[in-house]
Amino acid sequence: MTERVVPEPQRRRRKPTKQGTVLSEQVIVATALRLIGQHGAAALTVRRLGAALGADPSAVYRYFHNTDDLLLAVADELIGRAQHGLALTGDWRTDLHAIGMRVHAAYLAHPQAAQLAAHRTTGRDHETRAVETILGVLRSAGFPDHEAVPIYHAFIDQALAFAAQDAAALALPPPARAADLAVWRVRYGRLTPATHPNIAATAPLLITDMDRSGYPFALDLLLEAVSARLAKHGGGGRPVTPREP
Repeated sequence: MTERVVPEPQRRRRKPTKQGTVLSEQVIVATALRLIGQHGAAALTVRRLGAALGADPSAVYRYFHNTDDLLLAVADELIGRAQHGLALTGDWRTDLHAIGMRVHAAYLAHPQAAQLAAHRTTGRDHETRAVETILGVLRSAGFPDHEAVPIYHAFIDQALAFAAQDAAALALPPPARAADLAVWRVRYGRLTPATHPNIAATAPLLITDMDRSGYPFALDLLLEAVSARLAKHGGGGRPVTPREP
């Protein structure tokens, strides 16, 4: 794509496409998300998007500078979906746990897109709202700014890293995913105490635990550590009023 984005008031197309769709940034992003889910990263081309939208591929130029600009919009859409319906309770630990699990779930709902988007910084509306919300939770809990920022950093990077890893596993072809999981039973489950006493002792637990995401437990560990740091500042924090982010 080239630099031809048209300002919002001038780009609204009232005439439907061949498929009866009125183009908008939201429609293009939703279509891109669907195509990535069906065909992976290769789907993110102007030609394929145009065909799916029933429009001339050049129409996408009116909304996005290039394919990377579109990818950032897709990444921001996933962040937005993670926040949809979130209601803060005023309890910092409950709220951070809910936000983390929502991020993880939103990315796993679109594993192909998650692999492309989890490591990107969009600077768009959904992302800035998420950053504002999480920092607000931490500052309202009583963390000084010099601690709220690195805790935010660790919290969101943990959520996105697990989301990307779990999404990559979920996106594997079913036979490959089944084969990976079978390794724990077929290989690790048969190791003997004589050669691998620690694995042999824990093999039944390993076989069960490695079949699910480690994120919920890792999130609890992080929040325990954050809680311990908060105790150094007197705990409690300032009272907050629950609000929609």
